[in-house]
Amino acid sequence: MEKKGLYLVLATALISGVSIFINKFGVKGMDPALFTTSKNILVAVFLISTVLAMKEWKTLKELSTKAWGQLALIGLIGGSIPFLLFFTGLKMTTAAQAGFLHKTMFIWVGILAAVLLKEKISRNMVIGGVLLLLGNLLVLKITGFEFGFGDFLIILATLLWAGEVTLSRYVLTTLDELPGRVVAFGRMGFGSIYLLLYLAVTGKLQLYAGLSGASWLWILVTGAFLYGYVFTFYEGLKRVPASIATAILLLGTVITTLLNLAWNGTIAWQQIAGSALLLGGVIMFTGIRTWLPAPQKVAQ
Repeated sequence: MEKKGLYLVLATALISGVSIFINKFGVKGMDPALFTTSKNILVAVFLISTVLAMKEWKTLKELSTKAWGQLALIGLIGGSIPFLLFFTGLKMTTAAQAGFLHKTMFIWVGILAAVLLKEKISRNMVIGGVLLLLGNLLVLKITGFEFGFGDFLIILATLLWAGEVTLSRYVLTTLDELPGRVVAFGRMGFGSIYLLLYLAVTGKLQLYAGLSGASWLWILVTGAFLYGYVFTFYEGLKRVPASIATAILLLGTVITTLLNLAWNGTIAWQQIAGSALLLGGVIMFTGIRTWLPAPQKVAQ
């Protein structure tokens, strides 16, 4: 595991935490599929511009048919279908339950990565995983859980995202010269095409005519955050095991909680305790403490 990869995924968690906080102030009432498609298209444009700016067009030209097929699959199971499933399920269940189920993704990635990528699951990872689950329960203030069809759709979306992360890690490690930003472009680019087809089939493309200037501005702002998220995450995923990368993302919840505290001035004790458990869980799960400088080195 490279330090650079660790720092990149930590940056992803920071971006995620800030983005979730800012989303509270976003445009209300916009169709979720339209909103997601618009953001994905914008990010795909940003990513292909980045690839061209870094003079990596040759990398795209030299990709094999198999590699393009893998990128197309990443876009299907990561950049399109799960978004539709998630937002549909969100209408049928509570935001807290949806959030908790989505945050179990590190478990599914850990299982898939252990089976398909031969990543090891240690005792510390199991203990850290339990702390992460308990932390999320407290932060989201979940006291009861009623499982319904909406929750099933959320789980299905989460499983698809877990499969996409595992596949992306496989592609990034088998194609040594392939930058993470190219895989990110595959996810967002192909995902945008699939989502546009969905909008066309469902007759929702015409909704673009009704978008206000404020809506387009919000798409631009959230799209910029999403670009930062996928760029740092896939660059980090090339250097960090999939299970560890997805566990680190849960630090985003801690960031959001701290921002809510700064904004509102008060916060529930459960969320403070939950954030502490999340922080401890990530440290235990990832072994991130081994990257911290030793006390004697700090003193020097």
